[in-house]
Amino acid sequence: MLFQHVIKSLCCLITTASVRRVSMDLVTFLVLTLSSLILLSLWRQSSRRRKLPPGPTPLPIIGNFLQIDVKNISQSLTKFSKTYGPVFTLYLGSQPTVILHGYEAIKEALIDNGEKFSGRGSYPMIENVTKGFGIVFSNGNRWKEMRRFTIMTFRNLGIGKRNIEDRVQEEAQCLVEELRKTKGSPCDPSLILNCAPCNVICSITFQNHFDYKDKEMLTFMEKVNENLKIMSSPWMQENSNYPIKNGFTCENLIFTASDLFAAGTETTSTTLRYSLLLLLKYPEVTAKVQEEIDHVIGRHRSPCMQDRHHMPYTDAVLHEIQRYIDLLPTSLPHALTCDMKFRDYFIPKGTTVIASLTSVLYDDKEFPNPEKFDPSHFLDENGKVKKSDYFFPFSTGKRICVGEGLARTELFLFLTTILQNFNLKSPVDLKELDTNPVANGFVSVPPKFQICFIPI
Repeated sequence: MLFQHVIKSLCCLITTASVRRVSMDLVTFLVLTLSSLILLSLWRQSSRRRKLPPGPTPLPIIGNFLQIDVKNISQSLTKFSKTYGPVFTLYLGSQPTVILHGYEAIKEALIDNGEKFSGRGSYPMIENVTKGFGIVFSNGNRWKEMRRFTIMTFRNLGIGKRNIEDRVQEEAQCLVEELRKTKGSPCDPSLILNCAPCNVICSITFQNHFDYKDKEMLTFMEKVNENLKIMSSPWMQENSNYPIKNGFTCENLIFTASDLFAAGTETTSTTLRYSLLLLLKYPEVTAKVQEEIDHVIGRHRSPCMQDRHHMPYTDAVLHEIQRYIDLLPTSLPHALTCDMKFRDYFIPKGTTVIASLTSVLYDDKEFPNPEKFDPSHFLDENGKVKKSDYFFPFSTGKRICVGEGLARTELFLFLTTILQNFNLKSPVDLKELDTNPVANGFVSVPPKFQICFIPI
């Protein structure tokens, strides 16, 4: 019995030792494998970085994420540009992203070499939903076809003509009626301002107008806002490619319509919300706009786009609002459609490229004291509108916003109609109004505020 007990004990010891040895071998294998992958990643990054523009040294896997302030990406890009110049490389994850900073670099890339920079950088989470359809996140021939089709359809529907202007004017009156219902009490205008541009897109797409309390519209706006928050996440910056089929399929047209709603609703409503905050903060500016409205338009007819040519101060204010709020600090990412040499650097096909629109809109040589809200940035010594090549609120080049004309029409008609009918009053001291964005990732989001619309 003793012998058997000893044998069993020895077997247990041997088995335990074997298990431990196997466990140690497995741990060693995993450590060696992970180390090899890290070294391979470092070697590949080092080899690739030698030809790309300079930039901070990335960490394996996570790249330069820890060196970027995700709450103020534009500020981080400005700091990097002071060290590495107007064209530099960041790793957002394991893949390189070329950053363009300043007017000259952006113009040279997106305008002078527009076709080569006309690809769309990858948004994997969005692509899993859109599958490369639509106009905003598509690439290649599909993007060209849908953009051409969208522009042609907009023209046929009257974008830039009286037809669309009439629809915006009608919606502006509906907006005024909704604001009247507040009876001068403090309110958050976000929801109402969301509904107005959304209804314009609905009238174009569906020939239909929704009530501002309609549940379907409110649910849709909630989803749009939710998606915008997701898109603002820096973790969306990844590189991956998905195969695309071309053609005017039903699915493609549906996603194109969806893009028009998302891009044509949220960006315009956010700009309107930010505009009212600035007009509230600077009553002297608002008073001058209202004085111009009284002089050119009066109180007995609705504003029209022709009035804008006779309202230089109002025009300058709208330009300054779009410059100051810097709605899309980095625009949407571009991608190289082919290998190319750019400023003595070699950038491979498919490389993601981000243009810092902030660096152009806040250029202190073009706009003295750019941190200050000042409509004189767009006025000459004679009080006439001064055009600027640095005015990039809708991006530039081949991927410039397809709805730029509609957005300009909405901003002018909505704001002038509001100021024609209401005085703006803040329920809190103007010194307490903060105009700094609460988020500055994909979109600059204004802080929440209350406003009183006092009927004139």
